[in-house]
Amino acid sequence: MDDIVRQALAKWPNVPHCTGWLLLDRRGNWRMRDDEAQARGAAGEPIRHAALLAFINRNYEADASGQWYFQNGPQRVYVELGYTPWVVRLAAGADAVLTLTDQAGNPFEPASALIDDAGGVLFADTSAPPRVAVLHDHDLELFSEHADLAEDGRSGRFHWRDGVTLPLETVPKDEVAVRFDFVASPADKAKAARA
Repeated sequence: MDDIVRQALAKWPNVPHCTGWLLLDRRGNWRMRDDEAQARGAAGEPIRHAALLAFINRNYEADASGQWYFQNGPQRVYVELGYTPWVVRLAAGADAVLTLTDQAGNPFEPASALIDDAGGVLFADTSAPPRVAVLHDHDLELFSEHADLAEDGRSGRFHWRDGVTLPLETVPKDEVAVRFDFVASPADKAKAARA
């Protein structure tokens, strides 16, 4: 978290939280959702300002209940998730070594690989508790070049690095949030708490 954010929190500790206004889509794009976009259930407008994107990425965290948020100075802006709290890109360098990078531009070191029942590919990293990330759909072809799938398409293995193969396990898409302890829609959770 940025020092300027810590200072703002100390100066104004009681600023109300915000929900529904910020979305991380399934491709790792941050999107601003005004009232109209929220009312229509739309994804909102992509944020393109490089300095703002860097600020969001540096101040993106989860609270104790698994809700991800962007700490915008003294205000906590809870994030609606298109799927998972992280989105990764898979790339092969000139030396053919694979890398995974999250939407903030940081390396993502996988400990496991999963396939959901909708065909999405996910990775869980080595942190404790593990972060889960969905693979950007543009990288599915590269993934398939390094994966051996069983005939059922629901199991197999992913060849991550020389000598490192990750078994592919299946997970129902609607169980991913529970399994990895995150809240996909803090706005829905807030509405349910008020009802």
